[in-house]
Amino acid sequence: MTEAPSFLDSRCRRILYRATHRGTAECDHLIGGFVTARVAGMNESDLTQLEALLALPDPDLVAWVSGQRPIPPEHDKPLLRAMREAAAR
Repeated sequence: MTEAPSFLDSRCRRILYRATHRGTAECDHLIGGFVTARVAGMNESDLTQLEALLALPDPDLVAWVSGQRPIPPEHDKPLLRAMREAAAR
């Protein structure tokens, strides 16, 4: 995983911590890696969307991001689709 910029504000640092300390190595890698690489460039809407995603259970996030299960319509947002695309690469 790449290291996040040191200039992040407290909200971004909190989000980054939550994304990289999920409780499972697979989720830390899938979600944390994506967030680490992009959090510095996210706007308020992206950050709010990301906070909502981080409140979801790890098994669901891993299944959706890895493509094991389809993303449910209520969570099918551009940010989650971007995570899935990044994981597929």
